[in-house]
Amino acid sequence: MASTSSGGRGEDGRPPQMQPVRSMSRKMTRAGTMMIEHPNEDERPIDSELVPSSLASIAPILRVANDIDQDNARVAYLCRFHAFEKAHRMDPTSSGRGVRQFKTYLLHKLEEEEEITEHMLAKSDPREIQLYYQTFYENNIQDGEGKKTPEEMAKLYQIATVLYDVLKTVVPQARIDDKTLRYAKEVERKKEQYEHYNILPLYALGAKTAVMELPEIKAAILAVCNVDNLPRPRFHSASANLDEVDRERGRSFNDILEWLALVFGFQRGNVANQREHLILLLANIDVRKRDLENYVEIKPSTVRKLMEKYFKNYNSWCKYLRCDSYLRFPAGCDKQQLSLLYIGLYLLIWGEASNVRFMPECLCYIFHNMANEVHGILFGNVYPVTGDTYEAGAPDEEAFLRNVITPIYQVLRKEVRRNKNGKASHSKWRNYDDLNEYFWDKRCFRLKWPMNFKADFFIHTDEISQVPNQRHDQVSHGKRKPKTNFVEARTFWNLYRSFDRMWMFLVLSLQTMIIVAWHPSGSILAIFTEDVFRNVLTIFITSAFLNLLQATLDLVLSFGAWKSLKFSQIMRYITKFLMAAMWAIMLPITYSKSVQNPTGLIKFFSSWVGSWLHRSLYDYAIALYVLPNILAAVFFLLPPLRRIMERSNMRIVTLIMWWAQPKLYIGRGMHEEMFALFKYTFFWVMLLLSKLAFSYYVEILPLVNPTKLIWDMHVVNYEWHEFFPNATHNIGVIIAIWGPIVLVYFMDTQIWYAIFSTLFGGIYGAFSHLGEIRTLGMLRSRFKVVPSAFCSKLTPLPLGHAKRKHLDETVDEKDIARFSQMWNKFIHTMRDEDLISDRERDLLLVPSSSGDVTVVQWPPFLLASKIPIALDMAKDFKGKEDVDLFKKIKSEYYMHYAVVEAYETVRDIIYGLLQDESDKRIVREICYEVDISIQQHRFLSEFRMTGMPLLSDKLEKFLKILLSDYEEDDYKSQIINVLQDIIEIITQDVMVNGHEILERAHLQSGDIESDKKEQRFEKIDLSLTQNISWREKVVRLLLLLTVKESAINIPQSLEARRRMTFFANSLFMNMPDAPRVRDMLSFSVLTPYYKEDVLYSEEELNKENEDGITILFYLQRIYPEEWSNYCERVNDLKRNLSEKDKAEQLRQWVSYRGQTLSRTVRGMMYYRVALELQCFQEYTEENATNGGYLPSESNEDDRKAFSDRARALADLKFTYVVSCQVYGNQKKSSESRDRSCYNNILQLMLKYPSLRVAYIDEREETVNGKSQKVFYSVLLKGCDKLDEEIYRIKLPGPPTEIGEGKPENQNHAIIFTRGEALQTIDMNQDNYFEECFKMRNVLQEFDEGRRGKRNPTILGLREHIFTGSVSSLAWFMSNQETSFVTIGQRVLANPLRVRFHYGHPDIFDRIFHITRGGISKASKIINLSEDIFAGYNSTLRGGYVTHHEYIQAGKGRDVGMNQISFFEAKVANGNGEQTLSRDVYRLGRRFDFYRMLSFYFTTVGFYFSSMITVLTVYVFLYGRLYLVLSGLEKNILQSASVHESNALEQALAAQSVFQLGFLMVLPMVMEIGLEKGFRTALGDFIIMQLQLASVFFTFQLGTKAHYFGRTILHGGSKYRATGRGFVVFHAKFAENYRLYSRSHFVKGLELVILLVVYQVYGTSYRSSSTYMYITFSMWFLVTSWLFAPFIFNPSGFEWQKTVDDWTDWKRWMGNRGGIGIVLDKSWESWWDIEQEHLKHTNLRGRVLEILLALRFLLYQYGIVYHLNIARRHTTFLVYGLSWAILLSVLLVLKMVSMGRRKFGTDFQVMFRILKALLFLGFLSVMTVLFVVCGLTISDLFASILAFLPTGWAILLIGQALRSVFKGLGFWDSVKELGRAYEYIMGLVIFTPIAVLSWFPFVSEFQTRLLFNQAFSRGLQISMILAGKKDKETPSTKYLGHTEESFGLEHDTNTFNHYYLWT
Repeated sequence: MASTSSGGRGEDGRPPQMQPVRSMSRKMTRAGTMMIEHPNEDERPIDSELVPSSLASIAPILRVANDIDQDNARVAYLCRFHAFEKAHRMDPTSSGRGVRQFKTYLLHKLEEEEEITEHMLAKSDPREIQLYYQTFYENNIQDGEGKKTPEEMAKLYQIATVLYDVLKTVVPQARIDDKTLRYAKEVERKKEQYEHYNILPLYALGAKTAVMELPEIKAAILAVCNVDNLPRPRFHSASANLDEVDRERGRSFNDILEWLALVFGFQRGNVANQREHLILLLANIDVRKRDLENYVEIKPSTVRKLMEKYFKNYNSWCKYLRCDSYLRFPAGCDKQQLSLLYIGLYLLIWGEASNVRFMPECLCYIFHNMANEVHGILFGNVYPVTGDTYEAGAPDEEAFLRNVITPIYQVLRKEVRRNKNGKASHSKWRNYDDLNEYFWDKRCFRLKWPMNFKADFFIHTDEISQVPNQRHDQVSHGKRKPKTNFVEARTFWNLYRSFDRMWMFLVLSLQTMIIVAWHPSGSILAIFTEDVFRNVLTIFITSAFLNLLQATLDLVLSFGAWKSLKFSQIMRYITKFLMAAMWAIMLPITYSKSVQNPTGLIKFFSSWVGSWLHRSLYDYAIALYVLPNILAAVFFLLPPLRRIMERSNMRIVTLIMWWAQPKLYIGRGMHEEMFALFKYTFFWVMLLLSKLAFSYYVEILPLVNPTKLIWDMHVVNYEWHEFFPNATHNIGVIIAIWGPIVLVYFMDTQIWYAIFSTLFGGIYGAFSHLGEIRTLGMLRSRFKVVPSAFCSKLTPLPLGHAKRKHLDETVDEKDIARFSQMWNKFIHTMRDEDLISDRERDLLLVPSSSGDVTVVQWPPFLLASKIPIALDMAKDFKGKEDVDLFKKIKSEYYMHYAVVEAYETVRDIIYGLLQDESDKRIVREICYEVDISIQQHRFLSEFRMTGMPLLSDKLEKFLKILLSDYEEDDYKSQIINVLQDIIEIITQDVMVNGHEILERAHLQSGDIESDKKEQRFEKIDLSLTQNISWREKVVRLLLLLTVKESAINIPQSLEARRRMTFFANSLFMNMPDAPRVRDMLSFSVLTPYYKEDVLYSEEELNKENEDGITILFYLQRIYPEEWSNYCERVNDLKRNLSEKDKAEQLRQWVSYRGQTLSRTVRGMMYYRVALELQCFQEYTEENATNGGYLPSESNEDDRKAFSDRARALADLKFTYVVSCQVYGNQKKSSESRDRSCYNNILQLMLKYPSLRVAYIDEREETVNGKSQKVFYSVLLKGCDKLDEEIYRIKLPGPPTEIGEGKPENQNHAIIFTRGEALQTIDMNQDNYFEECFKMRNVLQEFDEGRRGKRNPTILGLREHIFTGSVSSLAWFMSNQETSFVTIGQRVLANPLRVRFHYGHPDIFDRIFHITRGGISKASKIINLSEDIFAGYNSTLRGGYVTHHEYIQAGKGRDVGMNQISFFEAKVANGNGEQTLSRDVYRLGRRFDFYRMLSFYFTTVGFYFSSMITVLTVYVFLYGRLYLVLSGLEKNILQSASVHESNALEQALAAQSVFQLGFLMVLPMVMEIGLEKGFRTALGDFIIMQLQLASVFFTFQLGTKAHYFGRTILHGGSKYRATGRGFVVFHAKFAENYRLYSRSHFVKGLELVILLVVYQVYGTSYRSSSTYMYITFSMWFLVTSWLFAPFIFNPSGFEWQKTVDDWTDWKRWMGNRGGIGIVLDKSWESWWDIEQEHLKHTNLRGRVLEILLALRFLLYQYGIVYHLNIARRHTTFLVYGLSWAILLSVLLVLKMVSMGRRKFGTDFQVMFRILKALLFLGFLSVMTVLFVVCGLTISDLFASILAFLPTGWAILLIGQALRSVFKGLGFWDSVKELGRAYEYIMGLVIFTPIAVLSWFPFVSEFQTRLLFNQAFSRGLQISMILAGKKDKETPSTKYLGHTEESFGLEHDTNTFNHYYLWT
């Protein structure tokens, strides 16, 4: 063996080169290690975690080598050698990725160890390893049986198994001794019983864990292991060649899931996972409200309930398809066993389904057939004979994956390749929904079972290209499969199609109001006059045409799915269209006969129809037309009837409903109960009445008279070439005036919604008791009832106790005891989080020794200054009666408690210290005198109050000495001296007859010596000073005596105050009663993680930016109190932290203030802490303890038993899984950041043993001689110093390739979650201990019977945004987000009933959702906003969502301008995609009218309204442009009749830009007012306006409108990573330009030109005040869009930064693009990417883009006629000449450009002459124009205004027709034209910034503006702006200093600018 290793060669046959290998070795070991300890030595243990994926099986061997290295280095060497040999056998050619490097590294390591390792037990390797194996077995396994935990035994058996494998390679079989063989057989026999487990060590022998001793677990295991009467699986004849292992596999099974696995071929990991899953579910459901005595088996009702939950969707599917359910229970069968078989089968299918989990009805189909097989196997042949009908054995454990899941996965994968990474149209490929909805039709049974892979579902014409040079993801083109039921067409018509009833209502209401307003009276009552009413009836004609439009859209947009539709559905579409067309013809015809004296078109119709039609036929037609609407209204008022009919599968009902609503599997019966219906109907009726009244009186009525005047006016003096000079009635003017008003009419419902939701939300919040305790003063005033409220709401009622109806003032000591345990833990967690200091902690704690005094001991912060005030009160008391003094003291509630407690505590402390009995007697007599004098009302006569202050001072000194260091020499003498002083003051200064007590003591002691007095009180017991509870008592008394008014502001931290007040307030809100821990619902938390920060490294903390600012330094300034508290904690001598521990604590302190995974995990793990505390409270319920958190220390066994029991119950109820998608890749990565993330995640697993990490493992495996990637879902836990694998489940392929990343990441890990509820928590969230305590209350919201028959399926929780203190932007976002997650969602849930799932931290009904497609949707692009689709899906499938505000979680938000814009763009993109989705269409069509309105205005309607707001500005200004350039406005305004009426000017000013800003702020003000007080809300509102919040929100309005509109027009949606940095930073001008050029700057400059033209050409006849009145809001919008990115950009106006930005922008503009040039390096690359959406848009998108670009031609057309050179000619020739001039200029520029390229090098002189000639020619032309033709300077500027937009139009058309221009050879010209325009725009925007940067005060003002909120929080930005921190002090030394040592060098010559580092 030794010779083999020393003379070994590499796999290439050459001897190893030692030096390079050493280098590589050191490099590899430094790349990362699994060990938490990081030794500095070069020689480090082999990192078993860096094994290449293709050699994964050798990793356990290397782990064992590392484990035993210290014990026996030689055996460890042999293990490594075995690993090397095995690796070489697995991959002899080293073809796998990383294999060659790893083998070389390992070989070098072996060569080194061969020389240095020595034998320890024998002289040869064979003997050495045998002896070690035997010793290891005897010392660890044999002795450990029954003593060690199952986890420890699992590791030992794993090591023993590997050692024996190594032993067999080292020792020949014949030389293995009997003892070793015997031990090896024992290991082999028992190792399966000691595998690593998740929660339940099901088959572990020996020491029992507490969780396995729970009776509910035992009963559940008994039920699952009931395999009686299950036939043994028999293998098919093809399996005759199975090896012995497989044969053994078929002979035995321990439970029903193993039996199912043997029958169907489920994977071992899947079986183990679902076995535990099922046992935990059964145990948790069964134990609820059950007596634990005689608990031996599961109740039948438990299994029945679980069956109902799991198979509700399956049974519904069977009924829908009218097929028999295969959940069959033959007579005489074991119903419970069969039920569990069905549940187990479903779970195993679901657990292995991978991406198919998103297709719930596909799973129903699979289960349907497999359940039929189970029934056939069990009951098909009662007497088994040869040749069974069903073959009962699967060939291997991957049979199900290979034969069922993988084929469906391959269909998904082929379809998603058609998507072309989001560039293909949705209609070109089938997504998850399309493939799932295939199973909504009975045609799905054509797939048969086993599935026929030649069926239509599997045959795909687009196979992967086999061309060698073609990329793997490309597909060849062929005939595609049709969409199923719905086609996601990219058009704005989707908004009308989905919400047609709303648009019809608005259009018909508008028509009605215009008709009524047109009446001369203008009164709304005019509708009752006959002629007006007759005209109003024309709305039905409009309705008919709108219905026709709807039917046409349905017909056209669904055409791509016709091949998948039933004939009845197609017929419905066609019939609907024909009926709509018929009404659109019939109603106008019948109306024409009803009109008296018809004219025009009506006369034509009337004469055509003839006289046989009676005049009232129109009335009959209307009655017939509205009949369906009347029936719909009746059904609306009877929701139960509609619900029954929609859910019915009876053919007659289906036929009746066929016309009203097409039959669909989902979206049936979504109607609410009557009271809910009344609430949201009332809300919308009130809103619509207000909206219509406002629209009528403010928008429509004022325009009617001016419209009539303009209608009758005749204009002849046009100022341009008018194409229709003889047109009557000025239609263009009327359109220009009415256009913006109509748009505002359609949009302002959104504003009314904001107003009404604010009012309703505020009222509902007030009735929900929100904000009743919002300050420390309020908390102190109500704290006396907080304990009873806590016990009433958050603790379960003891058995036999009635629920309290009212909270009374009396304080129950049991309440105080239970409350104190939770409260003190809450305070301690805040101390651990450094939110409070040690002193604040002591002031806030409720003492644990409550039984020592006769009164309730309140926290010292309530009793602050009560004792000093009482002393002053007593000293200055002038009365004679005791009663008056005590009445005065008792008038202050807490003062009485403080006085009594102080007295009794002083007594106990002094009495406890004394040893001498006579001394104790003196104290007893003093106390007796005090007590008896109080009882007899002679206290004032027996005691002098003037001596009390002196006594208080001595007591304070006494207590401080008691708490001082015990080691001091004079400690005892000091105590004795002060104690003697105290007794002397009491007896001589305070007591009138105190000397008598001392004299009696002398007499009783038998000693009358006069000097004996001096020897009293010398014998004291100092051992008490070491007693923790006694010291707590001393500390508390000292606080009572010394703390003054300063405690009123305790705690200092605003966050601590917020948490305390919110928790106390929530106790008075409505919430379900708390169940016992055993009775509560079990739940899991799931967090998806990709590559975000886990824990900041020391390097990241101390990395400086260019201004010398580090993260650490910044956080010290922004959180000064918390930093001070941290320093106090880590420097506490009692903790005795090492420097290494302090460095780790520092990393955690910083990370817990960022948006990191470690913060999230810490917050979620508070659930376990809360559960364990709740277990303790229930444990001590019968004998309520006044003690602390843990039972008495006297009985260690009881404490351990309790602790184990609490942990067992916590395991039973709570699971936390973090889905770290790329953890496996990070593990093997050589990049430092990936390795850091991996190590930090591992550290989290080790810190929190119950934390589980799931990841997607990517391995290279050899299949059929070829290496291919194989994917697994893996679950890990921390164990010892490494992670340990629990479950491994093979996947059909890469799961994240099919859908969006985050939902796929959640989906792969959801199988590892447990329980009945699932909380989704994002990576930027936090949680709080006190909120975790309410979790069992929240989960009761799912409980049956709380809301009748219908239970919620998603519980919405409120969030606290913790990033609001960084900057003003962060504050704006925090307020906006807070208002949405509170008042916004409050109204959505109640009364509107349209709350969905908006992200996290909502809680899902887990079983409901895993049987209906999961907790999100994942189809690429269309489900970009994956979270909200979970809410849509839940609602469509019969669930509903609630919202609860008595509990909250923390959440971080983006804090910089660009990050916020990225976020807004992402959400706008998502809403654009939602508009196209089938979910929105179905909800819009299937909700009743008022819920549909709620749904629209709270989802896609909000974004469409934002777009309409922007569009209104454009329509208004282009209308003005038309009026002013044509001369119509001048003619109309100068008309006498119009001039006298100011109504027109009022109409022109009716804009709504500010209204959406108001819409944003109003809910914020209401919510802040509710929770902080309306004075605070008003102050915040004013501050926000001063900080330009309106500018910010107006800017974001443009972001929403741009991205929403572009998504619907062209697509291009994508996930945008926003970044979660600490602070904002200075963004360069070029970066801002790239981000906002198209979304804001281009639009802003267009509006500037519009406003300038409108002003310039209307000045002569319009006053400037009128102009500003009309356009002020638009100028505000323009300013916001152009300059907001720079206003909110730190150091945006600092001169040096401005200079650098200009240089950077010029460089970027000048750089040429090309392949590989990124967009931030070259303008050309960016410009190309910016047009990406146009490359992939459809023909409709291109046509729309060109039509929109044509608007820019209007400027040139209008302005050229106003030039002086045109001399008022209005012929078309003028416009033609302007085009000739423009084209000439472009041609000359093109010639110069071509000349430069062709002649610039070889014919330089000639080129210069050419340019000179052109210049001279230009001068000549200009001279002629000025002198001869009358050209003026103003004409030049006007020409610029005219021709710039035209050039931009040419550019836009060129981009839309890119391929055409490229074919013509003009593309380079288009590009250069684009570059010229970018230069112009950049210069225009940059100039004001440069000018403002000249003035230093602008930069200072901007800093104040940005960081004012941080100033008020104590952020010393002025210091950061002024200089840098002390470079002499390295960050590692910060740990030893207090906050004050972190000063800044004040240097007047240092930086006067600042930007924060991120």
